[in-house]
Amino acid sequence: MSHQSQFPAVTLSFNLAPGVALSDAVKAVGDVRKQMGLPASIHANFAGTAQAFQASLSNEPLLIAAALVSVYIVLGILYESYIHPLTILSTLPSAGIGAILALMLCRTNLSLIAVIGIILLIGIVKKNAIMMIDFALDAERTQRKSSQDAIYQACLLRFRPIMMTTMAALLGGLPLAVGAGTGSELRQPLGLAIVGGLIVSQVLTLYTTPVVYLYLDRLRLWFARVSTGRSERQQRSGTTLGALEDKA
Repeated sequence: MSHQSQFPAVTLSFNLAPGVALSDAVKAVGDVRKQMGLPASIHANFAGTAQAFQASLSNEPLLIAAALVSVYIVLGILYESYIHPLTILSTLPSAGIGAILALMLCRTNLSLIAVIGIILLIGIVKKNAIMMIDFALDAERTQRKSSQDAIYQACLLRFRPIMMTTMAALLGGLPLAVGAGTGSELRQPLGLAIVGGLIVSQVLTLYTTPVVYLYLDRLRLWFARVSTGRSERQQRSGTTLGALEDKA
């Protein structure tokens, strides 16, 4: 009998049935292990490809969170604002929803390749909001337009560039989504995630981004008024104290 860490160990190997994903097999094995009611002295772990699959799933939330934080920091430095990067990042949930819907409609599992496609969408989709917000901020600062007029003009003038870049990325991922042949089962989740995310985000962000921009801009102005009023009160209190000390 083989041993592992001075304990008796038994290795059970299995192959995947045709058309069965590794995630489904790992889940089925886990369900059977729970139903068996193994004693606490027996420990079961996956090895090989299944272990690598579980390790990759455990790191995916951290990778996505790190990507979002990095994007927020870069956008905050670019626009010198804490608020407007949130407007750009507000376009990402629609892309994730579109990618998941496309995978569900095509009955494709959310594999590691599909997650890579969702991470790619973070860089592709946010350019729609960047095009509009960059133009709107420039119009506010140089042309002295209101936030509503600036974002409205940005939507009109940036519509064609947004459509062109989105269609270029969408058509680039379409062969991956509909392609067949050797290795297509590996590439298809990537193409489906990209195509589905781009379609849904393109439909929604053209309407939601201006709304989010206006509300967050009002929030920014409110914070500015609160901070200005607080500084003015501190100055007045300091002036009053100085006058009292002079009289004393």
